[in-house]
Amino acid sequence: MEIEEMQALWSEMSDRLEQQKKLTNEIIMNMTQERYSNKFRTLSTYETFGALFCFLIALGILVNISKLDTWYLMICGIITLLFLIVLPTLTLRLLGRIRRFNIIDKSYKEALIGFQKAKKNLLILQKSAIYASFVIMFTASAVFAKIIGDKDFFLIDRGIKEYLVFAFAIAFVFFISRWGFRSYGKVTSSAENVLNELE
Repeated sequence: MEIEEMQALWSEMSDRLEQQKKLTNEIIMNMTQERYSNKFRTLSTYETFGALFCFLIALGILVNISKLDTWYLMICGIITLLFLIVLPTLTLRLLGRIRRFNIIDKSYKEALIGFQKAKKNLLILQKSAIYASFVIMFTASAVFAKIIGDKDFFLIDRGIKEYLVFAFAIAFVFFISRWGFRSYGKVTSSAENVLNELE
């Protein structure tokens, strides 16, 4: 075999190895993108059902808004409606953005910086929702007391039983909110670990 033939053969093998390496890298990146996106699949499903539930409740309030016959009940109704419509919409948008985040077309550093920004925005929204949920618990109680029972929440005489129900509701919201926030933290950390594997 002449030197020219060996060089041609070597060059051809080198090209094939390079193509194989590119193909392998492409497969690895696609698998990583899929693993990353799957981290948010369950969370997205829960949030979608939660958003639909919130929208149905908001629709129920809108249909009965004329029953809120005082200015303060109307304000409670508007605050509750805003919470039920805006928060799920923002959550789904941010969750969709972080889930569809394209890591294939970015360098490792760009992907990590972009992910960190999306993660921070999502977790800030979740923290804000936790604090807002305590306010909404009272505004929604006022709205539903009027719509369902035709009672003014702020003028009802309360006994020990009602205060115990409030205490239980506050504790329930606290623990559910804490559990939800931790779930978001675990999912985003798990997705970040997938990105760190690219390093």
